[in-house]
Amino acid sequence: MASAVMKKTLTSIKNPLILRGLSSHTLRFSAVATARNPESEGASSSFTFNEKNSDKDDSIHVKGPSSNPRRETTSVTMPMSFMTGSIVGKRFYKQASTREADDGNGWTVMLDYRTLKTPSKRPLKLPTLSLAKAIAAEWEYQQTDGIRPFTMPLMKLACTALERVPLTRMKIIEYLMKKFHQDLVFCRAPGDSDLTIGVLERQVEKIDPLLQWVESQFGFKPIVYSSFFGGKQEDGLVNAIENLLKKTDDCELAAIDAIASAAHSLTIAIGIFRGKLQIEEAIELIRLEEDLQVDKWGLVEGGHDVDVADLKVQISSAAAFLGLSRRY
Repeated sequence: MASAVMKKTLTSIKNPLILRGLSSHTLRFSAVATARNPESEGASSSFTFNEKNSDKDDSIHVKGPSSNPRRETTSVTMPMSFMTGSIVGKRFYKQASTREADDGNGWTVMLDYRTLKTPSKRPLKLPTLSLAKAIAAEWEYQQTDGIRPFTMPLMKLACTALERVPLTRMKIIEYLMKKFHQDLVFCRAPGDSDLTIGVLERQVEKIDPLLQWVESQFGFKPIVYSSFFGGKQEDGLVNAIENLLKKTDDCELAAIDAIASAAHSLTIAIGIFRGKLQIEEAIELIRLEEDLQVDKWGLVEGGHDVDVADLKVQISSAAAFLGLSRRY
């Protein structure tokens, strides 16, 4: 389902610069969301998420519009389960569209005449029209029998970038740097184990070019190790990576954090961020050892295939969000 939404979501984006680095199959998606003329929208009502606990109530509560909806706003409150993956309510709108923000700085998403808002009830103001269209496409794709938040990864990333990152930026960077020493691409399989025959050679073949790129970009050669507890990278490399993260904007940091979390590798996230890695290349590096085991022992249906699909959605959605949020 989520993979299908990603296909729908990137439909109307035609700028090749924005989609640079995305996989070839992503570029074939068809259009869903369209931008409207701001003047034709009139005053907008609001759509918000409810942050309160609502374990016993997963319904959608709608305050009806007044006789003159252009003067009085309408609110739609979603239960907290929207952010946790449950199916919530029924689709209550006919069309999702985009419009320029009232202050002319950014773009918003409209559900009929309602303005989409963040969980803290602030307007979902997006940096580019392309990203607004993509998020509108996620809403347009929702079925009449229920809204499925787990099929809206771009919406989730947008809320993270607008609300979580500004408040916890330094904590996010500190956590990423703490995990940097245990980065997936720094860990090498022992070459003397029957269970890892061929893994070390494959790591050298596939990962070493990325490590050489890191050295050329930041001036320090990454240290590889074979311990599960990680190693210690040089302070120069650590400082260079940390400075890069500090210079990112909120959307970029949200995307890097999401990719690093899914990949267990900040290096792979930075490779996508800097355009060194494409989605398929990143997924190949992330699953390198497991895919070798699958080739040797076979694929477990309902296990390996689900993991692969989930990883593709996480990496591709974050990479798409990164590209769509950039102003060219």
